[in-house]
Amino acid sequence: MALNKYKAEKIYYSIKEVAEILDVTTSALRVWEKNFDEVHPRRTSTGIRIYTKEDIDTIAKIRDLLKQRGMTINGAKQMMKNNPDQVDRSHELITHLRDIRDELQSLIDQL
Repeated sequence: MALNKYKAEKIYYSIKEVAEILDVTTSALRVWEKNFDEVHPRRTSTGIRIYTKEDIDTIAKIRDLLKQRGMTINGAKQMMKNNPDQVDRSHELITHLRDIRDELQSLIDQL
């Protein structure tokens, strides 16, 4: 899965790196930042957004709600607000299934 691209030594990620990790556009990240209270990357003194691993995990949950489940931004906002435990469980399941799929694909490629 894309989240496995984390570099262990990094504390902060640029918006471009986050977009690449999560396979979304930088403009989508900016829109989600405006619409979701849970997304609040820090900014450098020059105004450049920097994201932590926790920020990336939160954005991945939002991406799954929007892209995998086909929710609207308003629907995803409500889900994040009213059912955060369900969102966490769902995201963990999706992540686990993606990891299994990737491992199976790797085995197929080796054949």
